[in-house]
Amino acid sequence: MVDDEPDLRYILRRIFERADHGVSDSGNGASALEAVHRSPPDLVVTDMMMPVMGGAELIRLLRRDPVTARIPILAVTGDAHLADGADAVLTKPWTSQQLLATVGALLAQKADRT
Repeated sequence: MVDDEPDLRYILRRIFERADHGVSDSGNGASALEAVHRSPPDLVVTDMMMPVMGGAELIRLLRRDPVTARIPILAVTGDAHLADGADAVLTKPWTSQQLLATVGALLAQKADRT
């Protein structure tokens, strides 16, 4: 997951860990891009508005690279128009149930493709 707000990263981590999902987090798109290339995740959850590198640039770079192009991406944002290229968009405010349902659907789609 990628978000520049430490409190939100903590909340997301708790939600995902309680649902038995492994979690790695980054505070911006640039550090997330490095982490994804070191160890490709099953899914990327990203905020859109962040310093250094925002979610739109992260999505664009992940989609352009053949190694990461098929990783499902969930954009969590206040403005869905910013999330071009994401597989799903969850607009703020969201609930943990909506988040987990969307993540579950994206992971199921990924499993069906393989």
